[in-house]
Amino acid sequence: MEKNQTSSFKTKASRSRWHPFEVIGIVLVIVSLLILLFSPHSLSNFFNTIIAEVKPIVVDVFLTSEIGIAIIISVIFGRLIERLGFTDGLIRIFVPIMKWLKINPSVIIPSVYNILGDINAAGKIAGPVLVKAKATKAEQKIAVTTMIQSPQSFATLVLGLIALSAFNINAFPLIILSIFLPIIVVPWILSVTIYRDTKKVDLENLPRFTPKTRFLETIFSSAREGAELLFLIIIPAVAAVFFFIGALRFFGIWEVIESSLSSILTVLSIEPATGIVSILAAPTLAVAQLAELSSSVDPRLIVGSFVLANSGLPLSVIFGQIPATWKEVSGLNEREALVASIIGMIIRIATACILAYFLTPFLVG
Repeated sequence: MEKNQTSSFKTKASRSRWHPFEVIGIVLVIVSLLILLFSPHSLSNFFNTIIAEVKPIVVDVFLTSEIGIAIIISVIFGRLIERLGFTDGLIRIFVPIMKWLKINPSVIIPSVYNILGDINAAGKIAGPVLVKAKATKAEQKIAVTTMIQSPQSFATLVLGLIALSAFNINAFPLIILSIFLPIIVVPWILSVTIYRDTKKVDLENLPRFTPKTRFLETIFSSAREGAELLFLIIIPAVAAVFFFIGALRFFGIWEVIESSLSSILTVLSIEPATGIVSILAAPTLAVAQLAELSSSVDPRLIVGSFVLANSGLPLSVIFGQIPATWKEVSGLNEREALVASIIGMIIRIATACILAYFLTPFLVG
């Protein structure tokens, strides 16, 4: 009885103390009342600004354009080639290289699926592969970071090649150095610097990764999986990112951020207009716009924009979709997946800058 009274007293005493969020809550209540009294239209303008920011991306890009359908199709395609032994084929190719680097070969699986399909589909398919291959947490983080170095759709790569040809830029060395080489180099760099808990794995110690589901079941279940991915992960993540952009725009802050971002991208030898599209909206759209730019644009900016677009962008993927997807299908939590993807984005921006400055003179015809 005395224990219950003591516990009840402690609870009351604890509840009577002010919590920081209670102070914030009181301030919000007072501010809300003042807004309703003196500027009742501000709240509606705030929501209208956010809706105007979110709607073009969520509705026009992901719901009613080809991109939303492409995500579902990419999951179907990814699951089909997985069922046909694509993953096991990749493992056999990369085991000798990764064994020499003392890294689990499954870390390259997300990057390759990313190029052929979609970054979200890559996570859905490759996450369980990494777990099945008994990849350490460090190796799973390497997989996420390396995946950011690859274009998140084959369409982005193809449209980028069209843009390069429009500016008479030799694409072959650029593709080798910016897309295929990082699949090997980035895991090695990370394994000797940030994520050192890696281990050599023999082919005999790895299971087979080709599922045994029936082909019709694979098609229909992957279509459902793609729809769930689009509506339950991608669209909410995109809406959340552009919600904050809309809020910043309402308070007049976003214009300053956007202007600063343009200046930074120019310094990094990335064409600012298409670079911002890659970062905020869709890299596929960015490379499509790249081919329409004036021929007087500095070729370095074109090279930098191409490398940046062929990555895991936009930010809604980095901050929303990757953490949400990988938390469900791998051994990583949201924070670990987010940090790994941010590191990957930093590496990708550095790659774009270096290649734009030092490789462009050798690429321009």
